[in-house]
Amino acid sequence: MRYLLCGVAFLGLVACEPTVPDSAAGVGFGSYADYRKSQTQRDAALNGQSLPAPLAVSEEQLDASRTGLSGSVPAAAPTPAGGNQADEAERIAAETAAALNSGVTPVQASPSNPAPVPMDHPGLSSENDFKTVSTERSIESDAERLARNRAQYEVVQPTAVPTRAAGTGPNIVEYALKTNNPIGTQIYTRSPLSTRARAERNCGKYPSPDMAQLEFLGRGGPERDRLGLDPDGDGYACDWDPRPFRKASGG
Repeated sequence: MRYLLCGVAFLGLVACEPTVPDSAAGVGFGSYADYRKSQTQRDAALNGQSLPAPLAVSEEQLDASRTGLSGSVPAAAPTPAGGNQADEAERIAAETAAALNSGVTPVQASPSNPAPVPMDHPGLSSENDFKTVSTERSIESDAERLARNRAQYEVVQPTAVPTRAAGTGPNIVEYALKTNNPIGTQIYTRSPLSTRARAERNCGKYPSPDMAQLEFLGRGGPERDRLGLDPDGDGYACDWDPRPFRKASGG
């Protein structure tokens, strides 16, 4: 009796259990039938079997495209005998797409087709193209153009160098032209405290050797080196080089 009551209670619980609805393919997932269909098409492609052309269109779609274009797309020519229907459908689809965009029929890649005509580029120069220049110009026109260019020439005459005013400080150009001793040749006596290390430290305060030479000459140089800029006594501070000035004057 006890076992009979337990069985009745179990059947009652099973009958009260809610039924779970079938979720079918689910959200974002394909069904098993779609999966089998894609697998069948893949196997057929691998085995070399023919499949429907991916760009094939129906006559209804072509009629709708022609209606929307107000007759701008010509009627499709009948498929020639022995022709491939898939190729013909692909050609019609390409012409329809071209008409919907630019209206220009796409160029078919074939060795028998001539090369497309290059676009004109008026902004590019044709000076290096002899054929183009020979058709556009002549010897007489070039002579006239040269004459016009010469008429626009402007010759600038040289003027005298302005005179340097007195009392403006030392002139390093004049000093370079007056001296002739090579760089590094000692002419003037220097103090034992005038070392190379001190000169490098003091020369670092000037933006250029020219500025250092001006300061050196303004402080008693070249006879005296109060700033320690000319330790070797050649009269040139901070490795200043007078040779460019001499070369410019022809010396």
